[in-house]
Amino acid sequence: MSLPGLPQSIRLVEVGLRDGLQSVPEPLATAEKVELARLLIDAGVREIEAVSFAHPKVLPQLADAADVMAAVPRVPGVRYRGLAPNYRGAERAVDCGLDELVVVVSADEEVSLRNQRLTVTEALSGLERIGKLAEGAGLRLVTAVACSFFAPARGPVPRAERLRVVQAAVDAGSAGVYLAGTSGEEEPGEMYDGVAEVRSLYPGLEVGVHLHNRNGFAPANALAAMLAGADWLEGSFAGLGGDLWFPGDPSVLGNAPLEDLVHLCDGLGISTGIDLPAYMRAVDRSVELTGRPSASFVSRGGTRADLAAASWPELPEPAAGRG
Repeated sequence: MSLPGLPQSIRLVEVGLRDGLQSVPEPLATAEKVELARLLIDAGVREIEAVSFAHPKVLPQLADAADVMAAVPRVPGVRYRGLAPNYRGAERAVDCGLDELVVVVSADEEVSLRNQRLTVTEALSGLERIGKLAEGAGLRLVTAVACSFFAPARGPVPRAERLRVVQAAVDAGSAGVYLAGTSGEEEPGEMYDGVAEVRSLYPGLEVGVHLHNRNGFAPANALAAMLAGADWLEGSFAGLGGDLWFPGDPSVLGNAPLEDLVHLCDGLGISTGIDLPAYMRAVDRSVELTGRPSASFVSRGGTRADLAAASWPELPEPAAGRG
């Protein structure tokens, strides 16, 4: 039974094929990416951020975006997203069979300059042009508000800066926005307040959250976001990805493992439509292909069913004379 205030169901968006694989230095083959997409779909995943249209020299790991989109399974009810970092990337994306186009705009000036070589004002100007392009192509536009709550080398991001990007996203025709916990240092209280405020100010806008787990708060932030009325949560298989150029130990810089989010929702009685044992086959395959171990608690500690089915180790024989 779900706790009071939580939804009966939640959408989970898988970003491992994009945000996850861009962090792996050795690019996977197109066929391997398509294999992972098939495993995700077989497990019940219905929203997949599959590709990025960044310049191939910037992200060679994702240079085969058009080839991936030409080969992924087309299953009724499955939506594919692609990320465009700028207008030129959006132009490449519109003819590739996407269902949704994602544009990232940082709420923090320094991160915007470092990540996109643009001021926030310049990025917002580009967002308006991309919105018109997406509308003309019949693509659903989603805007990601990077560093919605906290930015490295700065600290908390003022709400006015977050809402500035949200308003521009609405003006550009976005059907949805997601508040990205880019730094992994977001806290549940600010996550709740941020989602609740956007939902209150823009009742017709879909609102999601993108979760990182540097501080271990991803599950708590997921709970806070759901209590505030979030429409979806985002994570990646095995916790792969994240902004690895941020300061800190790389082992804590990944995305929230989607398998932990599925497990959390299962434990709360919240339907996701994803079968966890089947999803773990995609996780295990991603580990084989990338050589990166899973960061999830499900992978390392298992589920209740796993522990209940485990055999106790044999007790050692009592030492002679003891008793």
